[in-house]
Amino acid sequence: MSTRGVETDEQQRIRFQVELEFVQCFANPNYLHFLAQRGYFKDPAFVNYIKYLQYWKEPAYAKYLKYPMCLHFLDLLQYEHFRKEIVNGQCARFIDDQQILHWQHYTRKRVKLLQSQAEKHLMTIQNEPTPQKSV
Repeated sequence: MSTRGVETDEQQRIRFQVELEFVQCFANPNYLHFLAQRGYFKDPAFVNYIKYLQYWKEPAYAKYLKYPMCLHFLDLLQYEHFRKEIVNGQCARFIDDQQILHWQHYTRKRVKLLQSQAEKHLMTIQNEPTPQKSV
């Protein structure tokens, strides 16, 4: 902070980058487990910081996220029950496995959808009448 308590442009840019990177770490259940094991989720100041990070759900900020799954975990971290459960290694592994299954299913489903759209587009192009030259 500058001498008057207002952040400079450079400080705002750095804070944006740090918070962007940090909130995206929430997409990794193993990292959440790491934080829980070290007692971060028991610290009221840290829990308050997680609450503050909710602004990343706003479209103006969410568009910068590379791992949007982090927003789901940001929501879950608002609940004390989740914060207590993620300390359990089995819980973190289960969530990690479910994430992998989700992405595998999503990828397969996405490929099938893109293939069917490409086939429909190809059929449409093939069925269009060919323009004839006038003499």
